[in-house]
Amino acid sequence: MYRFGRRVDALPEGPRRRLLTRLYWLLFRLVETATGISLPKEARIGPGLRIWHFGGIFVNPGTVIGADCTLRQGVTLGNRAENGPCPVLEDGVDLGAYAQVIGGVRLGAGCRVGAMAVVLTDVPAGATAVGNPARVITAHPSNPPHPSGEQTFEDRLPGEPLPKG
Repeated sequence: MYRFGRRVDALPEGPRRRLLTRLYWLLFRLVETATGISLPKEARIGPGLRIWHFGGIFVNPGTVIGADCTLRQGVTLGNRAENGPCPVLEDGVDLGAYAQVIGGVRLGAGCRVGAMAVVLTDVPAGATAVGNPARVITAHPSNPPHPSGEQTFEDRLPGEPLPKG
């Protein structure tokens, strides 16, 4: 429906565009109700958007989503106040289930947002944000070891497995 709506908006003014716009809104509401996913035609969405799970995904019309992003169930991309700024997701952003990205924040290329995180500030490229409100977790090999001697999430490099035991 999203791409159909964008094509209708690109048509020249006239009766055909008005008719197709009405058809778009009817189909948009039917699809939104049936799937629980709202991707309005006014949002700017790059190629390769991946929606992994059914339902509860709401995108504000002012949102910008880059190429190859992933949204899971329950994700909300919106503004804090009526007519306020909306989120910008750069390429390759991965949002966990029920993540909320609110306001005029920018999520850098390749960043990840954990499940149920509430993002209210910018997240740098390649970083991971978790929690409510979301905080950025940065993995540095120079982190001091955990007091218990165990390796924690923050001590690992991206892609490095957790130790067994």
